[in-house]
Amino acid sequence: MSREPCQREGDLGIDPEWTTRILSDFITAELERTCHRRLVLGLSGGIDSAVAAHLAVRAVGPDRLVCLLMPHRTSSSCSMRHAFEVVEQLGVSHEQLEITAMVAAFQKIAGETSAHRLGNVMARTRMVLLFDRSAQHDALVLGTSNKSELLLGYGTLHGDLASALNPLGDLYKTQVRALAEYLAVPEEIRLKPPSADLWPDQSDEADLGLTYAEIDEALALLVDARMSREAVISRGIGEETVDRITRMIVRSQFKRMPPLIAKVSTRSVGWDFRYPRDWQS
Repeated sequence: MSREPCQREGDLGIDPEWTTRILSDFITAELERTCHRRLVLGLSGGIDSAVAAHLAVRAVGPDRLVCLLMPHRTSSSCSMRHAFEVVEQLGVSHEQLEITAMVAAFQKIAGETSAHRLGNVMARTRMVLLFDRSAQHDALVLGTSNKSELLLGYGTLHGDLASALNPLGDLYKTQVRALAEYLAVPEEIRLKPPSADLWPDQSDEADLGLTYAEIDEALALLVDARMSREAVISRGIGEETVDRITRMIVRSQFKRMPPLIAKVSTRSVGWDFRYPRDWQS
């Protein structure tokens, strides 16, 4: 099978059949390589987690995927409805775990907290539950962050950015949408405005100040095609947009890297010792 990239540099088009096969094979291979029995996934009712669930079922079947639905009292009611749609569509096992009490306990200790900080707490609370259930079920946590979010740092470190493997991390948001249509993710999920649902009426694009179409067009040119600032601007993308996106990429690099370790020995993790985990197999 060809191992060529699924799109040309700077081109956001994908072959959904080819991409689905590659990502399903990736999930299967990683589960087998690590000798885990199942996958566990936080199902939010959004398009990214829905696509990840569809890919997991294609890879290993519904019996080896456990979905956690983790609402907070401020969560949109449609998020839970959409999450249950995916559960029913795929026939996967699920567990609903309300996080309101856990977040309230944090607030009682930490005191007054901004909406942004509390959103981070919610994301990390959900990840606590996911990794606990991964230990219970001998499972790997399946990530749902797409390439747009990863490059911009639009995610919570040790929260929604945490996972054991991520099938969506090399797909821009617009490509995830195309894949969702191919996988028959329910239309209502595919077409609704993207939101992390961390507070009422939150919108990803409002937070970012740009649409994903604008973001992905610029990212594909800056990152995949490796175009200069001037070349990207010559394509009709505004200077302010290019500079803003570039700053976000640079400032969020720490979110895409393991913690930086100070080097004091001859063979330091991350510097000289970079073998994969199965280096002695």
